[in-house]
Amino acid sequence: MNLTISGHHLEVTPALRNYVTTKLDRITRHFEQVVDIKVLLTVEKQKEKERRQRAECRIHVKGNDIFAESAHHDLYAALDELVDKLDRQVCRHKTLVQAHHHEAAKRVM
Repeated sequence: MNLTISGHHLEVTPALRNYVTTKLDRITRHFEQVVDIKVLLTVEKQKEKERRQRAECRIHVKGNDIFAESAHHDLYAALDELVDKLDRQVCRHKTLVQAHHHEAAKRVM
């Protein structure tokens, strides 16, 4: 699994990198077939009082790409929301991949 964490108008500190990797372990624990994860952390500088922290993540799994984004005043809260969204999408993808709801082929005699 390739993990890329990058920041836009933000320096990715080792503590922040460690927080992201520990949160993303939850997703890899639920679904093992993750090929690539790209995380982009940004700080939007609209006004100095209303600085919005955004977190985006794109997960490439076998046969599909999963994308989620979250924005909050606190970057850690944005990351928590992001991982919750991704976890729901990954669990839904896992159930769709594992679902075999077709009927067996009938024999013609």
